[in-house]
Amino acid sequence: MNLNAPSLVLQLTPSGALRLSTQEGAEALEGELAARLTKAFDRGAGSGLLQLGGGEIGRPLPPAFAYWRDFATHFLSVLCARPEDADDFDQAPPPPPEDLAARAEAAPLMPGAEYLTSEVLQHLWEELGRAFQSALAKSRLSRAEFLKTLHPTWNVVGRVHFNLAENRKDEERPFAFLATYTDRLSTQGRARHLPLAQALEEYRGARQKDKLLSLLLPMQRAAEECEWLREMVADGEIFHPIRWTPAEAFRFLGEIETFERAGVVVRMPAHWPAGRPTRPKVTGIVGAKRPSTFGLDAMLDFRMELTLDGEKLTPKEIETILAGTTGLALIRGQWVEVDRQRLMRAMDRYQKIERLAARGGLSFAEASRLLSGAALSEEPDDPASQGWSGAIAGPWLKEQLAGLRSPEGLAMVDPGERLKGRLRPYQQVGVRWLNLLSHLGLGACLADDMGLGKTIQVLSLLLVRRQQSRGKLPPSLLVVPASLLANWAAEIERFAPDLSFLVAHRSAISPQSLNSISASKLDRLDLIITSYGSLLRLPWLESRSWDLAILDEAQAIKNPNTRQTKAVKKLQTRARIALTGTPVENRLGDLWSIFDFINPGLLGSAKEFTSYTRRLADRPHNPFGPLRDLIRPYLLRRLKTDRSVITDLPDKTEVRAFCLLSRRQAVLYQEAVDELSRQIRHAEGVQRRGLVLAFLTRFKQICNHPSQWLGDGLWAEEESGKWARLRELAEVIASRQEKVLIFTQFREVTGPLSDFLGTVFGRGGLVLHGGTPVAQRRHLVRQFQEDESVPFFILSLKAGGSGLNLTAATHVIHFDRWWNPAVENQATDRAFRIGQRRNVMVHKFVCQGTVEEKIDQLISEKTSLSKELLEGGAELNLTEWSDEELIRLVSLDLKNTSKE
Repeated sequence: MNLNAPSLVLQLTPSGALRLSTQEGAEALEGELAARLTKAFDRGAGSGLLQLGGGEIGRPLPPAFAYWRDFATHFLSVLCARPEDADDFDQAPPPPPEDLAARAEAAPLMPGAEYLTSEVLQHLWEELGRAFQSALAKSRLSRAEFLKTLHPTWNVVGRVHFNLAENRKDEERPFAFLATYTDRLSTQGRARHLPLAQALEEYRGARQKDKLLSLLLPMQRAAEECEWLREMVADGEIFHPIRWTPAEAFRFLGEIETFERAGVVVRMPAHWPAGRPTRPKVTGIVGAKRPSTFGLDAMLDFRMELTLDGEKLTPKEIETILAGTTGLALIRGQWVEVDRQRLMRAMDRYQKIERLAARGGLSFAEASRLLSGAALSEEPDDPASQGWSGAIAGPWLKEQLAGLRSPEGLAMVDPGERLKGRLRPYQQVGVRWLNLLSHLGLGACLADDMGLGKTIQVLSLLLVRRQQSRGKLPPSLLVVPASLLANWAAEIERFAPDLSFLVAHRSAISPQSLNSISASKLDRLDLIITSYGSLLRLPWLESRSWDLAILDEAQAIKNPNTRQTKAVKKLQTRARIALTGTPVENRLGDLWSIFDFINPGLLGSAKEFTSYTRRLADRPHNPFGPLRDLIRPYLLRRLKTDRSVITDLPDKTEVRAFCLLSRRQAVLYQEAVDELSRQIRHAEGVQRRGLVLAFLTRFKQICNHPSQWLGDGLWAEEESGKWARLRELAEVIASRQEKVLIFTQFREVTGPLSDFLGTVFGRGGLVLHGGTPVAQRRHLVRQFQEDESVPFFILSLKAGGSGLNLTAATHVIHFDRWWNPAVENQATDRAFRIGQRRNVMVHKFVCQGTVEEKIDQLISEKTSLSKELLEGGAELNLTEWSDEELIRLVSLDLKNTSKE
């Protein structure tokens, strides 16, 4: 492919592998940078990280790339502390688990962020170590020389240190400065510090001149940017201890970033927290008292304090601080850094908030933004002002947020005997979390992995709310894709038969009755279930008030501009819940749209949110931390593969079932390749695009069966390699009396497949496709689940690929490939989900030597192909390939395709 502006992303796979892939809409990297990173990551994640951390120092990068660069530079920094004459000089011991956990928590939004753990980081640290050792061995250079080839900043000959210390015995000059250097490291990895003047003696002579110049180079770079340091170097003062006034010490503090950027190590008094003197902080305390009402608009109290180390300052101390100038002041026996201007600005801001809160209170949304530091509607703050002010939760709000952020500690709620099933421990936690948010009138996004039982958690919540209500609650509204209406109805009958519900859809009620449902009838119900499409056709859904509004497959509203999204957001309800198995942390647009439904205003307007996230990306450390803190109380995500969440879900095993083409298939396929080669040379624009899409479909049809392309209705078994391979598998499955799901994207194949498999199993199976009535789907699912005589279920991928519980199957066959791993995995999870107690085998049919095999290889190499090629319709980006690339992709490899 021709990539003029490569849109690359770094993503984590569920197994913890770090991969570089392309993604539509991602920030484009400069061409040479993209080429370097692509080449490095093609060799493996370790090599890619080594390139990021070693060779891309100081280069502006998107947040995810900057995060992984920081991880790699930390590795190299640890490595540089290892003596080069040690046996393990090329190894860097990993940070302690708590440090890795903190680093994982600080990750920016990126694909696969939910899989990032301290264990994954340790694995990548080790992989980076192996890559470094391999590259070092191939270079045949010393470690110092090799690191210099990555970037000049990596200088390990010796490091100059600027040391600042307190000198309490001298009242006029209470600080001392000394420049030192490290000549070597002990076997324990501890640096030996010597006065810098001693380096002049140690490196005396022509042979040592290069070492001395290398040692002093970082200091020279710093002096080029700092005038007073340049004077100290020129006068030779830098080589001697110096006593400093508070003003001189404060001047030093202002240049720390300059020194560190140049490669000089700065060492501060050990008792200074975070390497700087303590700062007084303007603190806002929000939510100390219980509000009179709940919800996103609940009014909370707010007050301002000026604190030092968390302790409130006295009026006299505040007067002393504000009366002085910017610099260092001695308060309560310790040196305190004071920036009068920033303190006054912060106090002025919080005093305004305090006055507003005194008149009417602070909304929950405003309080949440204050606590997270997410000032959505404000101009970006001066980065240097961070740390001078901040908001904390008062006793009442602190208790509520603790429950939302760690729902494991919430008080138990029990749906009682009305729930005809057993909640697993993590599901009990989910119900408690949903109940607290609903009680507070706040929205929730339950983003559990597919198959973890979001349905039963919601039904349990409805039962709990009915028990807790002193009077009759208004009914709740559940909005789902039309294909899941029957599934929800079946789950209610199975798990919560006491819940009274109505399916408000023309598949269940006549259009006339649907439009004339009385308010009194609705009030007698617990739940109304409808489809997204029905929201646009039934005005009464929007006009009345609901207890809860619940969206299943909430990714349906990720586009805020569609009619159905706008209709959903107009619903009048006490609290809102979004259910989705698709992470919303990785795509900022999806995140905003879903949160704009569950908690309107929390993330501001779309324009404010976009502006805010751009400002976040420019933050130097943990840029998206405030956003994560803001959404964390309202988002709960657990993964199916996390053994700490669930231990009784068996593993699935995925295998490729390679198929050979019959002679007739091979002839038809080659004819199609030749015809495409002739026609594509004369096609342009829309015509070319349509031509490519048509031929890609044609190749798929030929690979399935010649009769699918020719339309002759014969469907002879011997004419298709996939038919033959299917017989082999089906005979084994039949001998074990097991069940199988077969997915195809072509409706016209479902009938012939059913007829063929009927002869193999000796009895018929079931078929579900887009033409199957919604009301009939529930019956088909129940029949497959409960009737042991039904051996197979054939489903078209669009109609049956989501929302259905088909755990009776222990085999899944993807007869033809969608070329989108996410769609295929979703279909697979019809069998691999809660309730499945046996291993699931997934067979993916691939015709050797054809476009199917080549794209399967691409998928294996880059699991993000669903975004790379097929975003919104698999073949779309394939149409942009050059003629030569396309013909090469679809060409027939006769050596691998057929025995004949």
